[in-house]
Amino acid sequence: MATKLLLTGVTGYIGGDAFHVLKEAHPELEYTLIVRSEKRANAVREKYPDDKNVKIVVGAADSYTTVLEEEASKTDIILHTAESADDVPSAQAIVAGILHAKDRTATNPIVWIHLCGTGILMWYDQLHRRYGQPPLPSETYDDITSLPRLLTLPDSAMHRDVDKIVLSVNHLTPAAKTAIVAPPTIYGVGRGPINTISQQLPGLAQFILKNGFAPSPAPTGLTEWDNVHVSDVSSLFLALVEAAVNPNQRDNPEIFGLSAYYFCENGKPHVWGEVSAKLAQKAVEQGYLKEAVTKLVPFKELTVKSAALNSRSVASRARKYLGWEAKGPELEGELAGIVETEAKRLGVKKLEETV
Repeated sequence: MATKLLLTGVTGYIGGDAFHVLKEAHPELEYTLIVRSEKRANAVREKYPDDKNVKIVVGAADSYTTVLEEEASKTDIILHTAESADDVPSAQAIVAGILHAKDRTATNPIVWIHLCGTGILMWYDQLHRRYGQPPLPSETYDDITSLPRLLTLPDSAMHRDVDKIVLSVNHLTPAAKTAIVAPPTIYGVGRGPINTISQQLPGLAQFILKNGFAPSPAPTGLTEWDNVHVSDVSSLFLALVEAAVNPNQRDNPEIFGLSAYYFCENGKPHVWGEVSAKLAQKAVEQGYLKEAVTKLVPFKELTVKSAALNSRSVASRARKYLGWEAKGPELEGELAGIVETEAKRLGVKKLEETV
């Protein structure tokens, strides 16, 4: 019998790219894709027509969690990416589905791969209103050596409420195993059927194009994040799905279970003030701005507020246990394309066209 995989978020940026990679690598899997409207379902059908191994289920707003619970009880692997990091009802529905699943044991578990994000690591700066400052040494988290700290982050941390729900199912039944994947800043064009664009960098480019200057988080602009290409996030999901069908890896508590927090970075962190300035320079080179001006901007005026808060992560677990490595294009080479794309989306004209 073919392995069944339930995916939420196929019309989203990360879920859409992940499904593209999974479908190419493993067309033999039986996929169930939950979408929130018939319009979105049709877009998926257009991209994946007449595929007997792809079932699309519509879960509208009033029935989404009911549908999700039912489908979660019937699958082997759950890949949850649809607004997953902060959607408490969806996480609770998945837990309920797993607990209601029939004929599941520790040797035949449901594997839940959950998309979170390294926004969870901003908690210290948020708590102390430490905006626009460089990171402290204690603000770097390794997903192996810092695991005790990750498992005891304060409840006020972003995404923490949902992460606790995901982790709880490991205590509730031996027939469930989990992995939490937390990427940092993601860039690159996705390969899904609808949303192919990320949020942070495009949002920053939009601010620059609308306001005519690069915002740098006050007071220093030295906040840092890690980053990763969307294709590398998808390759980690692929590695986890392949591990889920391999009993030797599936039953390894370092790969699935309470220890299975996965960061996902390329080892080349960025400083937000510097990235903002580079985006402005690209806007100048493309003719949208006369000059690249940088201004320190208070937290409350930033449209991309995460740029004012540190998030530093080290992806040791995926490298050690799954052989994963980041191989996608580097961030700097993507900046020009981000500016060009956002200028077109905003309808911004080049300076020579406004004369």
